[in-house]
Amino acid sequence: QVQLVESGGGLVQAGGSLRLSCAASGRTFSGYAVGWFRRVPGKDREPVVAIGGSGGSNTRIANSVKGRFTISRDNAKNTVYLQMNSLKPEDTGVYVCAAGKYYLATLNQDDYIDWGQGTQVTVSS
Repeated sequence: QVQLVESGGGLVQAGGSLRLSCAASGRTFSGYAVGWFRRVPGKDREPVVAIGGSGGSNTRIANSVKGRFTISRDNAKNTVYLQMNSLKPEDTGVYVCAAGKYYLATLNQDDYIDWGQGTQVTVSS
């Protein structure tokens, strides 16, 4: 099992930036993909970005954030980062990181087995 703790959320004006962190402990960190998802009250949780166990170019990015969000990981620190630029009000939500079953990046939520509690991101107009 993986324990995941998110941090870095907050209130930011539209057009601004935030960097979220997902700190993990448990099973070997480099052995599985990590994804970021967001949820908004009254709506389904949606995938945002994901990165494979070794990082690099093995990433998946949702169309809604492509060109604005970047995912990376530092396996030595057991941490995944989500850099969010050019934030929009519709990016508002609780951002949750999750550890996958497999090594390769995926946006399929069924491929994730451990979930953090999330960190709130609020983007004002």
